[in-house]
Amino acid sequence: MKISKRLQAIADMVSDGSKVIDVGCDHALLDIYLSINKNCQCVATDINKNALDQAKYNIKRFGVKNIETVQTDGLNGLDVNVSDVVVISGMGATTIEHILKNSRATDTLIISAHNDWEFLRKTVVSLGYKIEEEKFIIDKDKGYIIIKFIRGEDTYSDEDLLYGPYLKNSLEYLKYLHNKLKEVYDKIPEYDEEKENKKMRLFEIQSLIEKLI
Repeated sequence: MKISKRLQAIADMVSDGSKVIDVGCDHALLDIYLSINKNCQCVATDINKNALDQAKYNIKRFGVKNIETVQTDGLNGLDVNVSDVVVISGMGATTIEHILKNSRATDTLIISAHNDWEFLRKTVVSLGYKIEEEKFIIDKDKGYIIIKFIRGEDTYSDEDLLYGPYLKNSLEYLKYLHNKLKEVYDKIPEYDEEKENKKMRLFEIQSLIEKLI
Protein backbone atom coordinates (compact mmCIF):
# COMPACT_ATOMS: atom_id res chain seq x y z
CA MET A 1 0.00 0.00 0.00
CA LYS A 2 1.06 3.59 -0.60
CA ILE A 3 1.12 6.09 2.26
CA SER A 4 1.93 9.79 2.45
CA LYS A 5 5.53 11.03 2.59
CA ARG A 6 5.00 12.08 6.21
CA LEU A 7 3.76 8.65 7.28
CA GLN A 8 6.51 6.99 5.26
CA ALA A 9 9.13 9.05 7.10
CA ILE A 10 7.68 7.90 10.41
CA ALA A 11 7.50 4.27 9.26
CA ASP A 12 11.15 4.36 8.19
CA MET A 13 12.13 5.09 11.81
CA VAL A 14 10.36 1.96 13.12
CA SER A 15 12.36 -1.26 13.34
CA ASP A 16 10.95 -4.46 11.88
CA GLY A 17 8.93 -6.54 14.32
CA SER A 18 8.32 -3.73 16.80
CA LYS A 19 5.25 -3.32 18.95
CA VAL A 20 3.93 0.13 18.06
CA ILE A 21 1.45 2.28 19.93
CA ASP A 22 0.15 4.89 17.49
CA VAL A 23 -1.38 7.79 19.43
CA GLY A 24 -3.78 9.83 17.33
CA CYS A 25 -3.86 7.12 14.66
CA ASP A 26 -6.49 8.91 12.57
CA HIS A 27 -7.38 6.30 9.90
CA ALA A 28 -4.68 3.78 10.96
CA LEU A 29 -2.87 3.91 7.62
CA LEU A 30 0.52 3.96 9.36
CA ASP A 31 -0.41 0.92 11.44
CA ILE A 32 -1.63 -1.00 8.41
CA TYR A 33 1.57 -0.20 6.52
CA LEU A 34 3.76 -1.25 9.47
CA SER A 35 1.80 -4.46 9.92
CA ILE A 36 2.04 -5.44 6.26
CA ASN A 37 5.56 -4.27 5.48
CA LYS A 38 7.44 -4.46 8.79
CA ASN A 39 5.63 -7.26 10.64
CA CYS A 40 4.75 -4.91 13.49
CA GLN A 41 2.09 -5.48 16.11
CA CYS A 42 0.20 -2.20 16.49
CA VAL A 43 -2.18 -0.53 18.91
CA ALA A 44 -4.02 2.25 17.08
CA THR A 45 -5.54 4.81 19.44
CA ASP A 46 -7.57 7.96 18.94
CA ILE A 47 -9.78 10.09 21.14
CA ASN A 48 -12.19 10.64 18.23
CA LYS A 49 -14.74 7.86 17.71
CA ASN A 50 -15.36 8.74 14.06
CA ALA A 51 -11.64 8.55 13.28
CA LEU A 52 -11.39 5.22 15.06
CA ASP A 53 -14.41 3.86 13.20
CA GLN A 54 -12.67 4.75 9.94
CA ALA A 55 -9.50 3.09 11.25
CA LYS A 56 -11.45 -0.12 11.96
CA TYR A 57 -12.93 0.01 8.47
CA ASN A 58 -9.48 0.37 6.87
CA ILE A 59 -8.00 -2.42 8.98
CA LYS A 60 -10.81 -4.75 7.89
CA ARG A 61 -10.51 -3.61 4.25
CA PHE A 62 -6.82 -4.54 4.14
CA GLY A 63 -7.39 -7.78 6.05
CA VAL A 64 -4.85 -7.00 8.78
CA LYS A 65 -5.12 -9.10 11.95
CA ASN A 66 -2.45 -7.75 14.32
CA ILE A 67 -3.80 -4.23 14.93
CA GLU A 68 -5.78 -3.45 18.07
CA THR A 69 -7.89 -0.28 18.19
CA VAL A 70 -8.53 1.66 21.40
CA GLN A 71 -10.53 4.84 21.91
CA THR A 72 -8.67 6.80 24.58
CA ASP A 73 -7.04 10.12 25.39
CA GLY A 74 -3.33 9.78 24.70
CA LEU A 75 -1.93 6.70 26.41
CA ASN A 76 -4.54 6.57 29.17
CA GLY A 77 -5.44 3.03 30.19
CA LEU A 78 -2.83 1.40 27.95
CA ASP A 79 -0.19 -1.07 29.11
CA VAL A 80 2.97 0.59 27.79
CA ASN A 81 6.24 -1.36 28.04
CA VAL A 82 9.73 0.09 27.75
CA SER A 83 10.32 -1.89 24.55
CA ASP A 84 7.27 -0.43 22.81
CA VAL A 85 7.64 2.24 20.14
CA VAL A 86 5.23 5.10 20.86
CA VAL A 87 4.32 7.24 17.84
CA ILE A 88 2.61 10.58 18.46
CA SER A 89 1.76 12.66 15.42
CA GLY A 90 -0.61 15.33 14.20
CA MET A 91 -0.91 17.22 17.49
CA GLY A 92 0.36 20.42 19.04
CA ALA A 93 3.44 20.43 21.27
CA THR A 94 1.53 21.21 24.48
CA THR A 95 -0.88 18.33 23.87
CA ILE A 96 2.07 15.98 23.36
CA GLU A 97 3.69 17.29 26.55
CA HIS A 98 0.49 16.49 28.45
CA ILE A 99 0.42 12.96 27.06
CA LEU A 100 4.04 12.23 27.93
CA LYS A 101 3.95 13.73 31.42
CA ASN A 102 0.84 11.74 32.36
CA SER A 103 1.79 8.36 30.91
CA ARG A 104 4.13 5.47 31.59
CA ALA A 105 7.43 5.84 29.81
CA THR A 106 8.79 3.89 26.88
CA ASP A 107 12.37 3.84 25.64
CA THR A 108 11.47 4.97 22.11
CA LEU A 109 9.34 7.90 20.96
CA ILE A 110 8.70 9.01 17.38
CA ILE A 111 7.03 12.42 17.32
CA SER A 112 5.66 14.62 14.56
CA ALA A 113 4.10 17.76 16.05
CA HIS A 114 2.26 20.63 14.42
CA ASN A 115 4.27 23.37 16.12
CA ASP A 116 6.78 24.64 18.71
CA TRP A 117 9.60 22.19 18.17
CA GLU A 118 11.99 24.05 20.48
CA PHE A 119 9.55 23.61 23.37
CA LEU A 120 8.98 19.96 22.44
CA ARG A 121 12.69 19.14 22.27
CA LYS A 122 13.27 20.76 25.67
CA THR A 123 10.32 18.92 27.18
CA VAL A 124 11.19 15.45 25.90
CA VAL A 125 14.90 15.84 26.74
CA SER A 126 13.91 16.90 30.29
CA LEU A 127 11.99 13.62 30.60
CA GLY A 128 15.19 11.62 30.09
CA TYR A 129 15.45 11.20 26.33
CA LYS A 130 18.00 12.09 23.69
CA ILE A 131 17.51 12.78 20.01
CA GLU A 132 18.58 9.84 17.83
CA GLU A 133 17.26 11.00 14.46
CA GLU A 134 15.49 13.93 12.84
CA LYS A 135 13.87 14.20 9.44
CA PHE A 136 12.38 17.08 7.51
CA ILE A 137 10.07 16.33 4.61
CA ILE A 138 7.75 18.34 2.39
CA ASP A 139 4.43 16.65 1.74
CA LYS A 140 1.85 18.42 -0.44
CA ASP A 141 3.74 21.72 -0.09
CA LYS A 142 3.73 21.56 3.71
CA GLY A 143 6.84 20.98 5.81
CA TYR A 144 6.94 18.34 8.54
CA ILE A 145 9.53 17.46 11.17
CA ILE A 146 9.77 13.94 12.58
CA ILE A 147 12.04 13.23 15.55
CA LYS A 148 13.02 9.90 17.06
CA PHE A 149 13.86 10.09 20.76
CA ILE A 150 15.43 7.24 22.72
CA ARG A 151 16.02 6.85 26.44
CA GLY A 152 19.36 8.39 27.39
CA GLU A 153 21.24 11.60 28.05
CA ASP A 154 23.02 14.08 25.80
CA THR A 155 24.00 17.73 25.93
CA TYR A 156 22.30 20.21 23.63
CA SER A 157 23.00 23.85 22.92
CA ASP A 158 20.25 26.45 22.60
CA GLU A 159 20.81 26.27 18.84
CA ASP A 160 20.34 22.50 18.91
CA LEU A 161 17.03 22.80 20.71
CA LEU A 162 15.80 25.60 18.48
CA TYR A 163 16.74 24.22 15.06
CA GLY A 164 17.53 20.58 15.85
CA PRO A 165 20.98 19.01 16.36
CA TYR A 166 20.68 17.26 12.98
CA LEU A 167 18.32 19.57 11.10
CA LYS A 168 20.57 22.58 11.66
CA ASN A 169 22.83 20.88 9.12
CA SER A 170 20.05 20.42 6.54
CA LEU A 171 20.07 23.04 3.78
CA GLU A 172 16.61 22.00 2.65
CA TYR A 173 15.16 22.54 6.11
CA LEU A 174 16.96 25.81 6.80
CA LYS A 175 15.95 27.30 3.45
CA TYR A 176 12.34 26.24 4.01
CA LEU A 177 12.40 27.73 7.52
CA HIS A 178 13.97 30.96 6.25
CA ASN A 179 11.37 31.36 3.50
CA LYS A 180 8.45 30.73 5.85
CA LEU A 181 9.80 33.14 8.46
CA LYS A 182 10.46 35.78 5.77
CA GLU A 183 6.81 35.57 4.72
CA VAL A 184 5.76 36.30 8.30
CA TYR A 185 8.39 39.04 8.70
CA ASP A 186 7.22 40.89 5.60
CA LYS A 187 3.66 41.09 6.96
CA ILE A 188 4.63 42.60 10.34
CA PRO A 189 4.24 46.41 10.55
CA GLU A 190 7.46 48.38 10.96
CA TYR A 191 6.40 49.74 14.36
CA ASP A 192 5.83 46.26 15.83
CA GLU A 193 8.71 45.18 18.10
CA GLU A 194 8.16 41.58 17.01
CA LYS A 195 9.59 42.55 13.62
CA GLU A 196 13.03 43.05 15.16
CA ASN A 197 12.86 39.62 16.84
CA LYS A 198 12.00 37.98 13.53
CA LYS A 199 14.83 39.91 11.85
CA MET A 200 17.34 38.48 14.34
CA ARG A 201 15.99 34.98 13.77
CA LEU A 202 16.30 35.39 10.01
CA PHE A 203 19.91 36.47 10.49
CA GLU A 204 20.60 33.38 12.61
CA ILE A 205 19.13 31.04 10.01
CA GLN A 206 21.00 32.75 7.18
CA SER A 207 24.25 32.33 9.13
CA LEU A 208 23.58 28.60 9.49
CA ILE A 209 22.86 28.35 5.77
CA GLU A 210 26.10 30.12 4.86
CA LYS A 211 28.10 27.67 6.99
CA LEU A 212 26.78 24.82 4.86
CA ILE A 213 27.26 26.38 1.46
